[in-house]
Amino acid sequence: MSCVHYKFSSKLNYDTVTFDGLHITLSDLKRQIMGREKLKAADCDLQITNAQTNEEYTDDGALIPKNSSVIIRRIPIGGVKSTSKTFVIDRSEQSSGSSKAVCKNTSFPCLITHIALS
Repeated sequence: MSCVHYKFSSKLNYDTVTFDGLHITLSDLKRQIMGREKLKAADCDLQITNAQTNEEYTDDGALIPKNSSVIIRRIPIGGVKSTSKTFVIDRSEQSSGSSKAVCKNTSFPCLITHIALS
C-alpha cells in the first residue's frame, strides 16, 4: 500500500490517504480527501500544493508520487465572489494628508477610517 500525507493549511497534523501503485492522480486524491473529510464537490474545490516544493498541482491528471506530503486549501467553486459594498475615497482633504473611506451601501454599517497618504 502507498500513501500521501495531507493536511489542511489551518491544521497542525497530517492525515493519510492510501492507494495502490507508485502515484495517485490529482483528481483521485481530491475525491478521496473530500470523501474522508465529508466535503461536497458542489460546495468547494481543493487547492493542493506540495508541502516540500510549494508546487501547486493544477492539472487533474497530474501524478502525485507515493509518500508525498501536500497542503490542502478549500476554495469556493467559481472563484471568489465580489461584494456589493462600494467604497469611495474622498480626496478633498489631501492638504491635511488624510482621506476618508465612505460606504455607499446603507444596508450594512461601515467603519469610516482615515488613511495617511505618503
